[in-house]
Amino acid sequence: MAVADRPSPNHDARPDGRTVDMLVLHYTGMRDAGSAIERLCDPAAKVSAHYLIDEDGAVLRLVDENRRAWHAGVAHWQGNTDINARSVGIELVNPGHEFGYLPFPETQMTALVDLAQGIVARHAIPARNVVGHSDVAPRRKRDPGELFDWRRLADAGIGLWPEEADGSGDVTEMLTAYGYETEDLTASVTAFQRHFRPTVVTGEVDDETLARLAGLLRLIEAGETA
Repeated sequence: MAVADRPSPNHDARPDGRTVDMLVLHYTGMRDAGSAIERLCDPAAKVSAHYLIDEDGAVLRLVDENRRAWHAGVAHWQGNTDINARSVGIELVNPGHEFGYLPFPETQMTALVDLAQGIVARHAIPARNVVGHSDVAPRRKRDPGELFDWRRLADAGIGLWPEEADGSGDVTEMLTAYGYETEDLTASVTAFQRHFRPTVVTGEVDDETLARLAGLLRLIEAGETA
């Protein structure tokens, strides 16, 4: 897969001894690719990502994977808060909810699968740590959103997709066990639904939501993912 370099100045060194164990997916949430690239490469903006994938499948490398890109902001996963230090971030060009959210084109998804498979393999990223921005920042973010095809990625060996299981249990404990912060439970349930039950995103705990969450935890307990 061809990758073009468009270096961003917005990065720094990963902390000593910190290895990459997460992949975080975003949408750009801007009107067009040019605007997104300009912002991600603007020193004053102080934001970046490792890669950007345009709607036509073109891939730009903005920050080397060995460096810490500034993409996650205030975030949390499995008790960790410096998500930038331990992750690779990919931005998908899409106007997002603010500017007319659209399905992700086939060419873009194909490029993402190719790129993400390499990243996951290089860094031995556990499947449960392939997440969206909304998963690690549920009180602030909605991306990549309910139109993103997480199941397709899981089928390609990138991330998880659950079979439904017995959904009994405390939802706060279950979400925390998977990795979510639950300071605002409705926001965390909404983020979970955007990822794992995108056809109905209500923020309300229902039987199907619990069943899918239980299915994920069963995968982990069975040792099918780290």
